[in-house]
Amino acid sequence: MGLFRRGTHARTAEDAGVEHAVEDQDVEAAVVDDAGVDDGGVEGATTDAQDTDAHAPAVRAGGPWDVDEAPGAGPRVDLGAIQLPAVQGMELRMEIDKATGAVSAAAVSIEGSTLQIQAFAAPRTEGIWDDIRAEIAESVIKQGGSADDLPGPFGRELLARLPVRTAEGRTGHRPARFIGTDGPRWFVRGVVTGKGAVDPAAAEAIERIFADIVVVRGAEACAPRDLLPLRIPGERPAIVPDAAEASTPSFDPMTRGPEITEIR
Repeated sequence: MGLFRRGTHARTAEDAGVEHAVEDQDVEAAVVDDAGVDDGGVEGATTDAQDTDAHAPAVRAGGPWDVDEAPGAGPRVDLGAIQLPAVQGMELRMEIDKATGAVSAAAVSIEGSTLQIQAFAAPRTEGIWDDIRAEIAESVIKQGGSADDLPGPFGRELLARLPVRTAEGRTGHRPARFIGTDGPRWFVRGVVTGKGAVDPAAAEAIERIFADIVVVRGAEACAPRDLLPLRIPGERPAIVPDAAEASTPSFDPMTRGPEITEIR
């Protein structure tokens, strides 16, 4: 599998989430054969409006962070609108829009889990995750899957079962978690597949990466839900060192290569 994955360009957050989540991942994603499986665990989408105040961005005690509020936390991989923590052992793959050649998403794999990440423009005065979550759930159900709206480490999230075909040609499902955070004029969305979608203990490493993302919104005017631009590591210096460790970074800069890049 090459470093640069080509796929369908996704303009909006709800369209992007479902399409990318059902594509094949480098990390094995617990596909379950639906034959004989009790569906009682995840019945359908539930939107618990009473648990959230309508659309107002929550006061955040943790990340993902805005670039103006991010704490110093070591070196990061600079992807433009997103800066990722440089975590030992993680693999990074950039997804490319086949039609335009633009980078559309980043995907990080570590310890059996994969996190696909995209950042979007959002209104100045309100968050968009509540609406997007409901739209993703509706899309999953229309495709023959199911989704539950549940509390999670980043607030409300979707636990979805995405329809797939098993190797035997039968109908199965792939678990996926849709997580999101509203920030100042931006929204960042992650899709967790693999072990982290079903095992809370296995999800800890990938959740730490999501929690330490820094979003660089920029001053450009963007319509709400437009993708914020990403770039391939190496187009500019990829590692943004922590101010306290600028002279002795812990990780080597990531450079473009023909295979998935791994930080050791």
